[in-house]
Formats: sequence, C-alpha cells, structure tokens
Amino acid sequence: MGGQQQIDGPAERLARHDRAVVIAAAGLVVLLSALYTIFGVGMEMSAVEMTRMARPIGEPMQMGGSTVWSASYAVLIFLMWWIMMIAMMTPSAAPVLLLFTAIKKAGFRPDLAPLLSLLFLSGYLLAWGVFSITATALQWGLETVGLSNGPMMSLSSRALSGALLLAAGAYQFTPYKHACLMHCRMPVHFLTAHNRTGLVGALLMGAHHGTFCLGCCWALMLLLFAGGIMNLYWIAGLALYVLAEKHFAHGRLFTAATGGLLILAGSYVLVTGL
Repeated sequence: MGGQQQIDGPAERLARHDRAVVIAAAGLVVLLSALYTIFGVGMEMSAVEMTRMARPIGEPMQMGGSTVWSASYAVLIFLMWWIMMIAMMTPSAAPVLLLFTAIKKAGFRPDLAPLLSLLFLSGYLLAWGVFSITATALQWGLETVGLSNGPMMSLSSRALSGALLLAAGAYQFTPYKHACLMHCRMPVHFLTAHNRTGLVGALLMGAHHGTFCLGCCWALMLLLFAGGIMNLYWIAGLALYVLAEKHFAHGRLFTAATGGLLILAGSYVLVTGL
C-alpha cells in the first residue's frame, strides 16, 4: 500500500509561504499608512498641498486663523504622527522582521511564524506610538506659545529651527546614538540576546527592538518640526536616510558625516535667524 497522501490545511499552506505573507502584510501596512499621510485624512489640507505651500526652514507661510486644540483634535494629530511613523519606519525594520520569521520557522511551531512576525511588527510600531504621543504633546505646546504655525505645522522661528538642526546633528555623535544604532544594524545579535517565546514574547521583542530604533532616530524625526510635519520631501528624505543609516556599509562614518552636515546647516540657519 502506498504512503498516505497528506492533506494540507490553511495553517500548513500559510506556513510554507511565511516570508511572502509577512512581506505582503508589511507592504500593505506601509501602503495604507503612506496613503493616509499623503491625503492628510482629517486635516485641513492634504500633505501634497502643504508640501506645495512650504517655505524654507523657519520661514513658514503665514496663514490666517489659528488651530483650536481639543481632545478630538489631539487624537487626530496623534494618529497623523503615528501613521506617518509607521509609513516611514516599517521599511527599515524589514530585515530584522524577515530574520525573526526565519528563526520562528525553524522553531517548534513553524505554523505560527507569520503570526509571531506580525506581533513582532506590532510591538515595534507600538514603540513609535509612544513617540507619537510625545510629538503630539510637543506640537500642542509649541502652537500654544506661538512657536509653531498651526495650519502649516512647522516652526515659526528660524532661530529655533536652527537650534533643532544643531541638536539633531550633535546627537549623531553621542554614545547613546551609536549604541542604539548598533542594535538596529545587528539584528542577529539583538534576536539572540533578547529572545522571548510565545505570542506575548514576540510582541515584547518587537517593542524592545522598536525602543532601540526610537533611541537611534528620535532626534531625526523631530526635524519634521523644522521642515514641516506634513512636508512630503522631508518625510521621504528622512525615511530613506534612516534606511540607509541602518544598512550602509560604513554606518559610523555615515552617521558622523550626517551629524556634521546638520551642525553646519543648523549654524547657518541659527546665525541668519538672529
């Protein structure tokens, strides 16, 4: 009698295509987040319109009226920040996400690899949710004291914009920046040193990795205040830079060069704004 034919169920078929499932899911997250950001859902203008009207750093277009903050508006701004961070940061997390998927595929429950990977990604994005809460509070405070142009969502002070560029440049040289960047650039080391099991473990690992990524990139993300929070050129530029910084062969040199350029740019903007 010949061997019994094995009938695969949905879980088995899913497990065989785990990489494709994870890539497709992450790609869908990026696409939907990017569209949300571009169309400026709930905002007075779309990101395309804000980008078209943007002015040089510290010289935002003056628009009539001011933004009235409320709890519902704060939630809307938080969603804007968080979904924008999801669109910007998910591509740079793809290598560690795929490596995590491969490790789980080789484990005791390969059928759970796609689910565990999506939980890892969810934890990673939750860390950026915490950043988005902070950014929302900062935006609210800046607009309240008149240092940010509410409708255009950019700093109204050229001197403050220059100081922000200087601070972001200086942070590129700090030990904390390099320590966090090392974890982002060495996913094998991170996944080995911080391994956890189970569904909750996958979520916590993602949040842990997201915390390192946040420690690496938070100062760069705050540059959106200088360039315009909804300025698509700055959004795309920072997203591409973070991707390059994590995977460029000479990462430390790349980071230092960027820090130097930011300090030079900040000095120029600061001096001309005084």
